[in-house]
Parts: sequence; C-alpha cells; structure tokens
Amino acid sequence: QVQLVESGGGLVQAGGSLRLSCVASGRTFSRAGLGWFRQAPGKERDFVAGIDWSGLTTYYADSVKGRFTISRDNARSTLFLQMNSLSPEDTALYYCAVASSYSGNIRLDVGKYDYWGQGTQVTVSS
Repeated sequence: QVQLVESGGGLVQAGGSLRLSCVASGRTFSRAGLGWFRQAPGKERDFVAGIDWSGLTTYYADSVKGRFTISRDNARSTLFLQMNSLSPEDTALYYCAVASSYSGNIRLDVGKYDYWGQGTQVTVSS
C-alpha cells in the first residue's frame, strides 16, 4: 500500500513559478514509475509529466514541455514538479500518482496508475 501527500500548490500570477512536492509512504515508491496529472473543473484528468524509477527518463505533455520539470528523490520518497512560466491555462487540481505494475517505466494513461494523492490546487491569475 502506498499513501501520497501533495503540497506546494497555491495562487500565483501569470509568469510565476511553483514547486509541487509529493511525499510517499510504502516501499513501492523507489521501484515505480511516477506521474503528475491535473484536472480542471469540468474536464478530464490529464497527464502532465512522468518519470521512470531511476529518474533518468522523463516525459512531458506538449502543453508543459520546456516550462515544467519533474524529478524524484528516492531516498526521501519524494516526487517534485517545478512549474515555471505559469499561465491561467495551468489552473487545475494537481495529483501525483504511482504506477506500481510496469517495471518502473513511464505510463501516460490514467488507468495505469494505482495510487493517487488527494491533489493540490494550483491557481494562476492573469
């Protein structure tokens, strides 16, 4: 069993930055692929960024490429998302997630993730 707790969300002006953190409990974290997703009101939950178990391979949605950076610290069981050049279109509830069944590789599909945090709200004002 894995429990995830996100933090770092908040209200920021357009062009600003935030750093999200996700702390995990349980031994699955260091061997699993991890991801950040986001969900705006009335919309589906979308993939934002993913990272493999080693931290050496990452993948980003086109909408955030070049602005967001995903990273992980397996020793501290923590996942990060550095978000720069934020725009109002980035406003959403952000979730971290663990895909424990795919050999630590990155997965883009919401359905491949079996553990989720409660979400942290990011609001970007124009």
